Amino acid sequence: MFAIEQLRKKMRITLLILGSLFSTCTFAGIYKCTDINGKTDYQSKPCDPQHKTVQINVKTGSSAELDEEKQKQDLAKKEQDENLEKEQKLKKQAQLKQDAMSESAKNQFLIKNNPERFSAFSIPPYVLDQLPDLVKEYQTRLPDIEGLRRQAAEKALASGQCTRVEASELHGKSTKQALVFSVSCSSGKSFYFTEQELAK
Repeated sequence: MFAIEQLRKKMRITLLILGSLFSTCTFAGIYKCTDINGKTDYQSKPCDPQHKTVQINVKTGSSAELDEEKQKQDLAKKEQDENLEKEQKLKKQAQLKQDAMSESAKNQFLIKNNPERFSAFSIPPYVLDQLPDLVKEYQTRLPDIEGLRRQAAEKALASGQCTRVEASELHGKSTKQALVFSVSCSSGKSFYFTEQELAK
């Protein structure tokens, strides 16, 4: 009998505590916090990170496991970030392709209007999707490479030792610090220019 009375007393105290929480947190909701040992507490503010958190809506009686919700939100944000990164990468790639094609068009215009100084295939366009292995290594600089090939050919012609350009290509001695270009002339003479020399 005494044990039953004690149990009733504990239940009344628990109900009083929950009642006070419900009355003060009707709009904010109640947080059920469970630690790693399975001990559960109810409180009006969110649980600390070490506890599993369930938010109880006092009005509707519904509950939501906040840890799961947070995981879902984190996953959704990660997917959103990945999609944004993919979209930016595609835009960057499209811009790179467009800029490279623009430089290639200038090269072809120069060749077409100066057939006595350039062979028809002296500066063939590097196509982004079909790059030679050497050029692929520096593909992020493709527009620069196309422009510098033209400058290398013009510099060789300006030397007076090259009457007609047969080929102007990116050379294997290129590094990330300095691209190197080779120009072959119809006379058999070859020229080598670094991008720094072409910038002078």
